[in-house]
Formats: sequence, C-alpha cells, structure tokens
Amino acid sequence: MFPFGDVFPVILFNIVRLMFEPLFWLVVLLVAVQYRRINSVREHFYGVPLKPNWNEVVSASMFGLAGGVVGSVIMVLIGVTLTGSGLYYILPLAFLLMLINIRFICFAYAGGILALSNILFGFPEVNASQVLALVAVLHMVESVLILFGGHLGAIPAYFRDGAGRVVGGFTLQKFWPIPITALAFVVGVEIPPEAVDMPDWWPLIGPGVEEAENVVYTLIPLAAALGYGDMAIAREPRRKSVMSAGYLALYSAVLLLLAVLSDASLLLAVAAALFSPLGHELIINIGRRVEMQDPPFYAPSPDGLKVMDVLPGTPAWDAGIRSGDIMVSVNGVPVRSRSDLAAMMYAVYPPLQVDYLSGGQKRYRRETLARIGTEHGLGILPVPDGTETGETVVDMNTTGPLGRWWDKFRQRLQGL
Repeated sequence: MFPFGDVFPVILFNIVRLMFEPLFWLVVLLVAVQYRRINSVREHFYGVPLKPNWNEVVSASMFGLAGGVVGSVIMVLIGVTLTGSGLYYILPLAFLLMLINIRFICFAYAGGILALSNILFGFPEVNASQVLALVAVLHMVESVLILFGGHLGAIPAYFRDGAGRVVGGFTLQKFWPIPITALAFVVGVEIPPEAVDMPDWWPLIGPGVEEAENVVYTLIPLAAALGYGDMAIAREPRRKSVMSAGYLALYSAVLLLLAVLSDASLLLAVAAALFSPLGHELIINIGRRVEMQDPPFYAPSPDGLKVMDVLPGTPAWDAGIRSGDIMVSVNGVPVRSRSDLAAMMYAVYPPLQVDYLSGGQKRYRRETLARIGTEHGLGILPVPDGTETGETVVDMNTTGPLGRWWDKFRQRLQGL
C-alpha cells in the first residue's frame, strides 16, 4: 500500500511552510491585481463604482490552497517530478506561444511541443512522460477548481451569437494561487535514515535514469497560479462551469493515462504528445460551439423583462430578484422592455410593488420595494434588446501580436 500516513503530513508541512515565503505572497499579489482588473471591467459595464472585491481574492486563495493539496497528492502518488518535467523550458515557450494566441499560454501547448520534440529529436533533454503528466495533473486540479468555483464572480457581457444577434451572457474569469508540493530526485546519494520506503509499483512514471535503484526522492514546495477563462451564453454560469469542468477532467484523465503508458510504447508517447495540445483545442472548440449554436439563455422573454444580472445591496437584490428572473409588472403595469421599466421608474415613487417570475421553474412572486437607490436605481441589468452598440460587444478574438502580424502578412501575399 502507498504510505499516505507518512507522506501526507510532509506534503501539508511543505505547503504551510510555503505560505510563509515571500514568493507565495507575490503570486497572491499578482492574482489580486487580476481581480482588480476584473472589478474595473464590472464597473465599466454597470457604469457605477463598485466596492473592492477583496472577498474574491480571499475565496480564490482558499480554493487554491485546497487545489494545491489535491494536486500535490496526485503528483506524489503517480511520481511526477519537477526534475524531468522541463519546467524551465515550458515557461518561456508558453510565453512565446502566447504572442501567437493568448490561450496558447496554457501548458498543454508548450508541454506537448516539448514532449514531441524530445521523442522525435531527443531535444530538449526532458522526460516526455513527466512533462505530459505534469500538464495532466495541473489540468485535473483546474477542473476541480472550476467545478466548485468557476462560476463565482461571473462578469455580465454582450456577445454576438452564431446568428449575429447581440445577446446577453457572462464571461467567466478566475485565477487561483496554488501552493503545491512537488517531487524532485537525486541519484547516487546515501539514503537518509528518515526516508520512507515506497511500494514496488511506485512510481507509475519512471524518473528516466539508468540506476533507478539509487534514486532518492524529496518533496519541495512550489508557488504557482492557475487561470480559467470561458463564456456562458446558452446556459447559466453555474451550469457552464460544471460542463467545462467535466470536459477538462476527461481531457486530463486521458492525457494522464497516455503519459503513464507512454514509457512502454513509442507510438503511445507520440499519441500523448499530440493529444496534449490537440485535445485541449478540441474541448475549447466544443465548449465555444455549444454556447454559440444553442439558443441564448439571456434573451428577451415573452413573459416580461428578463434580468441578466442584479447588483448586490440594491433594492432589487434585497427583494430577492436574481439573474434569470423575469419582471412581469411594476405597480400592476406590465413591463416588457427596458423602455417600459425606465418609464415606470420615472413616473412612480416608492413603495413599488414588483411582480416577477423566479428561477427556472418560474415561481410567481410579489415583493414591495420601499426604496429606490439613488445611485443604482433598482440595481437591475436587463437582457439586451438589440439597441446595444458594437463597442459594447465582447471581442472573442484571442489572437496575439505575432498572430495578428501573420494574418496581415498573409493578406498581403493574397493581394499580390
């Protein structure tokens, strides 16, 4: 059996130790900067100042801590090591690929390229199986984080669907600081007295050295960060994050299996290296296609004015109105559009009696609003009605500077 009782406390000790290191808090600071940028996007969309979103940073850090523990256990159980993972090659290559397309900063692309280059040409000197296993474990951790927290803090936005219509939706952007404990190994050293004997079947992925019986593994703390970007148009953010987490978990499980088996077969090694970027592209394209082709969720409703989002702390929020609800009437007057709501807000005074359909089951509710916020009004963001301008629509093109240069160069060649 695997000696969890001996290994798990060491994993936790290294993670706790890392949380007292400046490097980890630098990662947290970088994550906080990203959430400040996200809050600025929200302010621009709502058109009102919002409170700092420190709770999102704290929540992301707590999720990241849990994800770090899960990832550390998986890496140690399988035997994924940083010694052969080529991390010092992956990082610069990932940043270079980002110049072609922003989404290529994901390790799935750099890791697959490095592994394939090593398999075919012997360069760089990395363990291809270890590289791909590292990519798989990181994505497995990401899928867990997306499942439980990918929908939190979703940002309302306007998109163009497959038919070219302006529809409502949400962008899902999350960042997590990850304190993780990873393996490293040395060869030809004396085994220390406090060493733990591992079972004969371990590790599932070999270290890639000749004298495997002289290999001594050690645990080292590592500060990292994971990010998630997606869009929810045809379904609510929670449902979209669950679906994305499922796709990503399946991808990471298949990649991890191929990485473990790649030591035994050159064909499987090549298949694993190709699956790393191509499989990742596949799940991205599937997720985007279902959102663009399925009927939009945040579209006008024949029952009344559909709500895309509600600002917390506003009268509508206090009345229980939430994203996806449908306002039917205000003081008995039917509300069908933004202009209807604006006219009622101008003509009547508190208290307001709001009738609305709540939730997917469309339960009828009636609430009395004793006040109307002077800054945010009711606090309701209705679904788009076709009057939105092109400047407000999210540009889903993620091409980087090198990619844009290549597109222009290719257009010039075609024009000759």
